[in-house]
Order: sequence, then C-alpha cells, then structure tokens
Amino acid sequence: MRILLMEDDPVLGEIITDYLNGYYSVDHAYDSKEAQEMLDAQKYDLLIFDVNVPGISGIELIGELRSFNDTTPAIIITAYDDTEHLRKSFDAGAHDYIKKPFELEELRLRIDKSKVLFHIEQEEKMTLGEDLVYYPSRRMVRKNGKEILLKPKEHEILSYFVAHPHRLISTEELVQNIWEFDQMPSDATLRSYIRNLREIIGSEKIKTQRGAGYRYE
Repeated sequence: MRILLMEDDPVLGEIITDYLNGYYSVDHAYDSKEAQEMLDAQKYDLLIFDVNVPGISGIELIGELRSFNDTTPAIIITAYDDTEHLRKSFDAGAHDYIKKPFELEELRLRIDKSKVLFHIEQEEKMTLGEDLVYYPSRRMVRKNGKEILLKPKEHEILSYFVAHPHRLISTEELVQNIWEFDQMPSDATLRSYIRNLREIIGSEKIKTQRGAGYRYE
C-alpha cells in the first residue's frame, strides 16, 4: 500500500513517516507543490493531507484532485476542531478526518479501515537487512530511504534468490528459471546482473561458490 503524506511540520512529518513505513510505503511532501509533483509521478493508494501547508491547503488540493476525477481515498489531519473545517473536508472529497494531536496507532487503524472500505491490497514487502526493503510488485528496493528501481532481470534474479535462501543455486538452475530457452545469457551477462545486485543489496548477500553457483544469505 503506497501512501502520500503532506505535512509541513518536518518533525511531525518524519515521526509519522518513520512509523507508517513499518507497515506501508510512505512518501512525504512538505507542501502542496511538492505533493502535486509526486502525484504526477506516482500512483498512490491513499492520501493523508494536513490542512495548513504552504501553497494551497490540503482541503483545496483534494478538491482540485476530485475535479480531475482522481478518486484516491483521502484522510485530512488538522489542528482545527470546528465543524466548519470538518464539513469543508468532506465536501472537498475526503473520506476521513483526524484531529491533532493524535496517537500514531489511531492513524494506522484509520488507514487499515480505509484499506477495507476501498478494497486496497497490502503491498508485499520483504526486509532484506537494516534499512533495506524489497518491494517485488514494484520491482523496487528501498535502501537507506532511497528508492532503487531494478531492471526486469535483476528483479527476477533477486526474487529467485529470496525464494531459495541459504542453499547453493547453480548457474544452470538460475538461468533455466529466469530466461527463455532461446534467450540464454552469456556468462558475462549473468555476472553483470549479479554484480549490479550486489551493489544494490550488498555483496555479503550473494556469495559466489566458484565453479558451482551462488548462495543467497
């Protein structure tokens, strides 16, 4: 599940992002301009917008998105406690509203409720190490907070490795399960893919047993 959080308070934004990244994939925008740029570049399953941010407000941005037929579910977070802002949020197209201060667990429960309400599937992710997470459905590795898009064959090789950890995988087995018969790679091509993966996930993750194959640890 991919979430866009728009929160201009850097401390609160980092706290929320760090917490939610333990359960979902979260991008953090500090203002409406940055949020719009992220929305143009990426499809999100859920939006969580603060009201008072630089540029147009979170409520206005939701209204603008709805005018372009963007139906992405949206939660408003705000320090306002009056019914007028509540009404404006729902009128703009938000489906939920949470008042500051709030417990992080409450926000997560509201997100999980949104998943059920809008039939949002949980994105599969695999923790490969400290600050190293693999998202197979997006062909992406998040390393130290940076997203790295894998090439198709890098993704297939990594998927095969993580599905068969701690055992020797021969070169022949790897090639036969990744490539079509008439598209078999050269030894140099395979080594290039392995080298690239090592640079991304760490050389200690993929061990070479000379003359026999590879072992994913």
